[in-house]
Amino acid sequence: MESIVSAVVSEVHLAVLVAMFVVSIAVLVKGADILVDEAVALSIGWGMSKMLVGATIVSLGTTLPETAVSVFAAVRGSPGLALGNAVGSIIADTGLILGVAVIVGPIPVEQRVVRRQSWIQFASAILLVLVCIPFAAPRQAFTDGGRLPRLVGVAFLLLLVGYIWQSVRWSRAAGAPSMHPEALAAPGTVKPAITLAKLIVGIALVVVASQVLIPTVEETALRLRIPDAIIAATLVAFGTSLPELVTAITAVRKRHGELALGNIIGADILNVLFVTGAAAAATPGGLAVPPQFFVLFFPSLIFVVTVLRIGISRSTHELRRGFGFVLLGAYVVTVVAGYLIPGMDAGVGP
Repeated sequence: MESIVSAVVSEVHLAVLVAMFVVSIAVLVKGADILVDEAVALSIGWGMSKMLVGATIVSLGTTLPETAVSVFAAVRGSPGLALGNAVGSIIADTGLILGVAVIVGPIPVEQRVVRRQSWIQFASAILLVLVCIPFAAPRQAFTDGGRLPRLVGVAFLLLLVGYIWQSVRWSRAAGAPSMHPEALAAPGTVKPAITLAKLIVGIALVVVASQVLIPTVEETALRLRIPDAIIAATLVAFGTSLPELVTAITAVRKRHGELALGNIIGADILNVLFVTGAAAAATPGGLAVPPQFFVLFFPSLIFVVTVLRIGISRSTHELRRGFGFVLLGAYVVTVVAGYLIPGMDAGVGP
């Protein structure tokens, strides 16, 4: 879709571009409002915690753009882009987006649910790195790279189904969450089928608005003669994680921080199981893994998810602003390292 939008915006007047920008922002904000409100309502109707709704349904919706981009990239012979899109999204989601969200406002931590999900997030990141290592000659990974086999991609997709099923099962076994104020104010008014439909509409608005906004901003920047390097380093990298960012900030602003945390953790898990799984499964030879991943991107991935895992384990009731700056600092470190380490400009990063 983004390529179609790019072709359209390249032909329109600058005034039309500005109008498209304004409308896209408005739709994006409205879509995020609908998404958060209906996700909370759905958690009430289904007896699931907001964190788990964010980690499953909301995350599935917001990671669809990354999945489409990675699959198309893999099929067209760009494995580095396909894998880099997923790994870069995890780094940006965990460090940048969650960091900003925690800085905006404290995020409540449902210890039983969050710790279980964060361990799955951590394990999935470790698993992704392990399956890409050429164990016959592991040292060559830093010079020749590795490979994510097609069979592993299929296994990731099967694990995805198991993860979603088990998450719902855990939620049901734990019983209904404590009553939210919304439920107390309007008991019996939540209709899950209608709420789910509205949630899908909210996700669609966020995703579509994001896909229109980024090419519009890029074209506007080019016409205003902003250097390509600045566009690539800011707008393009920022755009891939825009749905998660808007959703997270909106959720925190509406005092539903658990939904934001669940969305980020769930998106990280889905970027491994869904995005890389689908891309590898769609490629006959699997995904070739360039050596840059073993030099920088995989260590950066492990670094940011480890920081989050430690932060959650040390938290009692909520993630506070100070930890938000820690996450944001971890993201900045990985980005700066990408510019300082020789040869990283040939790869793909967060």
